Amino acid sequence: MESNLRPLSLGEILDRTAQLYRTNFLLFAGIYAVYSGVILVLSLIQIGLTSWLKGSASIGMTAVLTGLFALIEMLFLIGFAGAVTAAINRAVAWVHMGEPATIRGAYQSALPKLGRYIWLMILTSLIICAPLLLLIIVVPLFIFSVPGVYSSASSMGPMAVLGIFVLVLFFIAWIVYAIWMGLSYSLSVPACVVENLTARRALRRSIELSKGSRGRIFLLALLIGVIQVGLVLLTQSFFIAAAFSSPGHVMSAWMQALQQIVGFFTNTFIGPIFATGIMLFYYDQRIRKEGYDIEWMMQAAGLTPPAAAPIQDSTQTGEFPPATEPESSARSASPATGEPQ
Repeated sequence: MESNLRPLSLGEILDRTAQLYRTNFLLFAGIYAVYSGVILVLSLIQIGLTSWLKGSASIGMTAVLTGLFALIEMLFLIGFAGAVTAAINRAVAWVHMGEPATIRGAYQSALPKLGRYIWLMILTSLIICAPLLLLIIVVPLFIFSVPGVYSSASSMGPMAVLGIFVLVLFFIAWIVYAIWMGLSYSLSVPACVVENLTARRALRRSIELSKGSRGRIFLLALLIGVIQVGLVLLTQSFFIAAAFSSPGHVMSAWMQALQQIVGFFTNTFIGPIFATGIMLFYYDQRIRKEGYDIEWMMQAAGLTPPAAAPIQDSTQTGEFPPATEPESSARSASPATGEPQ
């Protein structure tokens, strides 16, 4: 059981992230490999379906079937993303607190509340993307319903230039809004997993916990983003060069399949890093704001019972009760099977 908890600087969080990832690579990569493997299989099916339809179906039928498969794939991956996100966060929490963790145990802990995690991801995406979705609906209505706007847009008149300028400003404002809201909600999944909160309570909890640390979380995300872009450019440069060498032609099916296989290893390697860092920020903020390190050390010494206090509705009280970990303190897993003993 981890008892040496204390507030960490950004550099220490990055060091701890690297340490946890390096010492538990097979665990974290194994959890994420399940998700990456599903993406790989679905991508290979789509490549095969597209190749088969090219020679046996019309262009319209090909477009319809490909679009239908893409929609089914997206819905399936949303559900699976909820499971893998919760599982990787649960595993990071266990190893950070010095508890045993396995791939099977992480997924077993996530599946009973899978609907909650999916709803949390959908709700977060809707809040962040709502202004952009509104723009997509409003702009076509404005262009085709207001007299003179469509003709001006067709001829790139003054109204069209002004409209493009306004759209660019709106898009920039939305990027700033999306980054800010993403940082505000960045600790919602750890809060939902560790504290067993509903989706809405997890979002409100994240807003409270992330205050004062959103800049540091942004630097973590920026660093991981740079690493991911560099790794993608390194592993996908051959396929990018092949695509540009034959403009107007689609890569062969075997080349696309090879590209997806390389992407599987890239996603598996880079995917767990951000979840590891975010979980460390979650615990760091609880230590800074709630003295969680003292609470945990007292529980480890047997001075206080680890029972969770009744959780009140924050919409009525306006305050969050002290967070506890209803699962982690009572859980013991077998390293071989991941099943509760």
